[in-house]
Amino acid sequence: MRAGIPTGLLINSFHLMETPPAAAAPAGGFFPSFLLLSFGTLVAAVLGTAHRLGLFYQLMHKVDKTSIRHGGESVAAVLRAHGVRFIFTLVGGHISPLLVACEKLGIRVVDTRHEVTAVFAADAVARLTGTVGVAAVTAGPGLTNTVTAVKNAQVAQSPVLLLGGAASTLLQKRGALQAIDQMSLFRPLCKFCASVRTVRDIVPTLRAAMAAAQSGTPGPVFVELPLDVLYPYFMVEKEMVPAQLPKGLMGRVVFWYLQNCLTNLFVGAWEPRPEGPLPLNIPQASPEQVQRCVEILSRAKRPLLVLGSQALLPPTPATKLRAAVETLGVPCFLGGMSRGLLGRNHPLHIRQNRSAALKKADVVVLAGAVCDFRLSYGRVLNRKSKIIIVNRNRDDMLLNSDVFWKPQEAVQGDVGCFMLKLVEGLQGQMWASDWAEELRKADQQKEQTYRDKAGLPVSQHLNPVRVLQQVEETLPDNALLVVDGGDFVATAAYLVQPRGPLRWLDPGAFGTLGVGAGFALGAKLCQPDAEVWCLFGDGAFGYSLIEFDTFVRHKIPVIALIGNDAGWTQISREQVPRLGSDVACGLAYTDYHKAAIGLGAQGLMLSRDNEDQVVKVLREGQQLCRAGHAVVVNILIGRTDFRDGSISV
Repeated sequence: MRAGIPTGLLINSFHLMETPPAAAAPAGGFFPSFLLLSFGTLVAAVLGTAHRLGLFYQLMHKVDKTSIRHGGESVAAVLRAHGVRFIFTLVGGHISPLLVACEKLGIRVVDTRHEVTAVFAADAVARLTGTVGVAAVTAGPGLTNTVTAVKNAQVAQSPVLLLGGAASTLLQKRGALQAIDQMSLFRPLCKFCASVRTVRDIVPTLRAAMAAAQSGTPGPVFVELPLDVLYPYFMVEKEMVPAQLPKGLMGRVVFWYLQNCLTNLFVGAWEPRPEGPLPLNIPQASPEQVQRCVEILSRAKRPLLVLGSQALLPPTPATKLRAAVETLGVPCFLGGMSRGLLGRNHPLHIRQNRSAALKKADVVVLAGAVCDFRLSYGRVLNRKSKIIIVNRNRDDMLLNSDVFWKPQEAVQGDVGCFMLKLVEGLQGQMWASDWAEELRKADQQKEQTYRDKAGLPVSQHLNPVRVLQQVEETLPDNALLVVDGGDFVATAAYLVQPRGPLRWLDPGAFGTLGVGAGFALGAKLCQPDAEVWCLFGDGAFGYSLIEFDTFVRHKIPVIALIGNDAGWTQISREQVPRLGSDVACGLAYTDYHKAAIGLGAQGLMLSRDNEDQVVKVLREGQQLCRAGHAVVVNILIGRTDFRDGSISV
């Protein structure tokens, strides 16, 4: 049957085709059929309208008009049932009920000075805890302010729930305050987007959103909560329905319509519903795929493992993954959230000369690593090497495989679980030690060049390479590093080592500046016993400065080190020699430490004037932080050739 043609019409058509031309239709047969069809259409239209107006649901469920409960309580109940401990926000009238309800249920409400910081903080919570990080912001500009952070979470594959206020359901598309098409804005950025239209839909919508954020490839989700689904009945009634019944037929029809909308908003609102987590859908490698990978790796002479952020996703704990990597015994490079997995100076962890090592390896396991710009789009891989790639996301897994590289085995599944199964299949497998020794020797030679550069003079202020070496020597074992910047931070990535798993936070592949304060905020709340050290470039610090007010108000001690070279050096490093101008690249040697003092934090400064006291000043900042203060150390640095040849596009 063709779509769109009713069965009855087809049957009638066939009947007409079989009727001899001379046969005439019975007299008066058309009119009753027309009446019947018209009546059926009318009934269907009435029933459809009744359904859309919620009249059938209202027949079976009740509205408690005396209740002072509100939709914010339903939001808070779902968050608590999912183990959410923090909600980050910048307050607005659209979302006040959910913030008040969260506080009453023991969920800590942490307000920031910019909405983007709230989402970055939620992102940090998601990465460090393996749960969903939650942020709530007000409608319109409150939501548009979060776009960069939501996109960063999407690229980094962080499960973040963004709750957004919105104009009342009846006032949308009617010019209400801060009313825009928020759904169209966030659909390209989020795995799941929903606008809640009734109070009874809050709980199931949020449960579905939380599950979507963590299933498959994790990512951000967005739930829009209009004003009238968050506030209590009596307040919504006052704003929605006229106090007196209007005169005239049209006035009475409008009054009935508004009263029905109000009823439909709250009918069945407080009936008991499950609030806890839904099952997650996490892809797994098949036993056959794992076995093929075991066979490929067992024949390797120069195997190499490259771990990316996905390796640290639940359900595999970092401790189990570390044990698996150590049992496997294959030299490895660690990137993204997998940095620090093996701690400092582990013999299997190779930190330098990755491109050269990949060219020499005969089998490469890309476990959560992607062949994007970070691996030169796959060009860095040797075409003669056998490549095993594992990723939850099929598109990421096969990125550029049609151009620069080809996988021997492509496994769509959870990286951590795959690594455990791979090691189980390779139990007892040993590889010659000369391959790992060759890589370690190249590592040591490279690091010697860094030590040589640390001893070179710079034209003004302090040598950043030497400063970062001293930071590395000062960091305690419980340090958690947050990095936000360009040239200074990229240099630090070579010189400063995370002390353990989940002790390093960088923006990820999107390369976003401005993550620092939000990441530090989320990190310190998740891991209160850790010392949170933030490494900022001076350009990037401009985004985070005002949030030291947030750290002070919420009594969150972190220590920030600013590599202040008075410029956007990562850009000028290329722009000046290529284009002959440093236009828009210059900043000033600003007294950021004094600005921090003005916000209630502690401020210290390092320059050539106290060059011999770098470690002493770092220790002083550390002690102030341990005493409960947020601290900014403004480090005036010069410029070196350490990163000459690096790219920023």
